[in-house]
Amino acid sequence: MNVAPDEGELTASFDGRSVTYGFGELDTLVPAYAVTIHKSQGSEYPAVVIPVLTQHYAMLQRNLLYTGITRGKRLVVLVGQKKAVAIAVRNVSGRRRWSKLREWLTDGVGKFATDCKLPAPAHVPDTSDAV
Repeated sequence: MNVAPDEGELTASFDGRSVTYGFGELDTLVPAYAVTIHKSQGSEYPAVVIPVLTQHYAMLQRNLLYTGITRGKRLVVLVGQKKAVAIAVRNVSGRRRWSKLREWLTDGVGKFATDCKLPAPAHVPDTSDAV
């Protein structure tokens, strides 16, 4: 990025292509960010958009979907295929986690949970004695 105050211009580089804006046009520039689900752990965002496609088969895991969904404070949008979401929800490979994903999906989007035929949890640990 290059700022030329005397000329009243800012030059920005987009994929190696330089574009010059007058200072009066700077409101047309809008920053956009993409963050991986892994890097977003421990953070929250006002809105989250998650692409869920069968082409990303290796990434279709329940724990990743759960982490992505729980990053959104006010809005979460899943973009892609119902089949891919169903694959991710059913894929419990790796470490077993006890989350409320099924409950959230059932309560918040009951028809979605029914359409995906979410399996019942194999075991729900008794936490009544937990401190």
